[in-house]
This record gives sequence, structure tokens and C-alpha cells, in this order.
Amino acid sequence: MSALSRRAVLALPPAMGAAAARAQGAPPAAAPSVLTEVQSAESFAAAERAILAGRVPVEGGIALEVPPLSENGNSVELSVAAESPMTAEDHVTAIHVLSEKNPFPRVATFHLTPRSGRAEVSTRVRLATSQTLVALAETSRGTVHRVGRNVIVILGACVETG
Repeated sequence: MSALSRRAVLALPPAMGAAAARAQGAPPAAAPSVLTEVQSAESFAAAERAILAGRVPVEGGIALEVPPLSENGNSVELSVAAESPMTAEDHVTAIHVLSEKNPFPRVATFHLTPRSGRAEVSTRVRLATSQTLVALAETSRGTVHRVGRNVIVILGACVETG
């Protein structure tokens, strides 16, 4: 019996995620075909285009802190901070973290409100190999701020098994 990982189910569109969760008792061939379609459905560039939705990103106004060299890709610390007054009229609504070479390019999305106080987030991510990480900050005024950083990973994570 094949089981979908939590990450794989969360990456699915809502309707497919519910169907995949119900399909846990399905024959082993059913679950991998769903994963293959999802993994090939969105590349790094497609994920970034979907978030930008035709908007041109502004360089600056956002900082991505990540170590330039990571010995272990299983746990890489990163933090993102965007310049914003965080008022009702002008605030960061979402911060997205994308990875260039991970099986799922959308690593994290954080939704913020003016009550968040500051447009800052920190987390740990898994990285498959050396790659570029990109952070995008969407604002309530419709602008998107973008920053990218290269990370060298010595021992990669996110290895796909067949």
C-alpha cells in the first residue's frame, strides 16, 4: 500500500487533495500517478509567474537571510523581512518562499495582516541541492517585492524515490 506524504497532499489543489486523502486505500499505482502529475504541473518559473499574476516585481524593499553554505539540506534556516508600515492602508499581505530545484518549488507561503505588526517571518526549509531561493512579498497596494539568494548545499535533502 502506498501512502501520500503530508507535504504532497498539501501541495495538491483543494479538490485533488481531498480526493487523494480518500484514496489512501487505493491500489499502489494510483497514488504515484497523482504525485507525478502535480510535480510536473508546476515548475519554479510557473510558480513565480502564478504569484506575480502579470505584475512586475520590484527589486528591494525585502531582505532574505539564508546562510550561503549549508552542510545539510534537511534543515536550512532562513528569514525574510519586508519594509512596510503594516497599516490598514499599506501592509504586506503575503510572503512566499520559492526554491529553484526542489521537487515542489513553493516552499512556504505566510499570510500577514496589519495586526502582524512586522512583515518578518523565519522558518527552516529542506533543500534538494545547491540552488537559488527567492522570496516574494505581496503588498495591499498590489506591488510585489522580490529578492533571491544562492545557497550551496553539501548534503541534499528532498530526494525523490521511485
